[in-house]
Amino acid sequence: MKHTYRSRSAFVMAWLWLAFVAFNVYDLINKYTGKASMVALAVLAVLTVVVYVVALRPATVLTEHELVGRNPLRTIRVPWAAIDDVTVSHAISVHHGDGDGGVLRLWTPMSSARERAKAQRRGMPSQGRRGRFATEPTVSRAEQAAQEALAGRTHADWVGDQIRERAEAARRRTGEQPVEVRTTWAYDAIAAAAAALALVIAAIVVP
Repeated sequence: MKHTYRSRSAFVMAWLWLAFVAFNVYDLINKYTGKASMVALAVLAVLTVVVYVVALRPATVLTEHELVGRNPLRTIRVPWAAIDDVTVSHAISVHHGDGDGGVLRLWTPMSSARERAKAQRRGMPSQGRRGRFATEPTVSRAEQAAQEALAGRTHADWVGDQIRERAEAARRRTGEQPVEVRTTWAYDAIAAAAAALALVIAAIVVP
């Protein structure tokens, strides 16, 4: 089964930006005034490429056979059996046996210090109100164990666990051997950048 993880807030903001750009491009084409319009289009194009590369393209994809890390300028495919270890800090780092050992740092999901602190507070047992008639809440052992398990854990930690579990399951399969890690350039991002560059050049040469 295929699962795709990305930054939800960045994804939403990127699509809002694309809607804004579409409206402005339509307006600039309808009210074309020569060089000023070309410069505006070029600026919008460059900013849109940045938004696409940073907010829309990055994703972590878990497929049946491999982990796919879509970073801004590259796509890295790591077979599950080739993964040696997974560590999570602000980002997920996947250690794999490519040559002398490589590290794939995934762009999404990431965990900020604020998110981790929030997760830490969420995992702590709630305190009863202090007062004359207040009483401490009764927490069962199961609830306490769940709170301790969740303490300090973010979405990035959870995705890291999913990657680790799939890698361990792949290594346990009889006869499955690590295969080559494949890295390719992000041709979609390169094409978008080339189109933006063409608009910049056109804005310069248009009188």
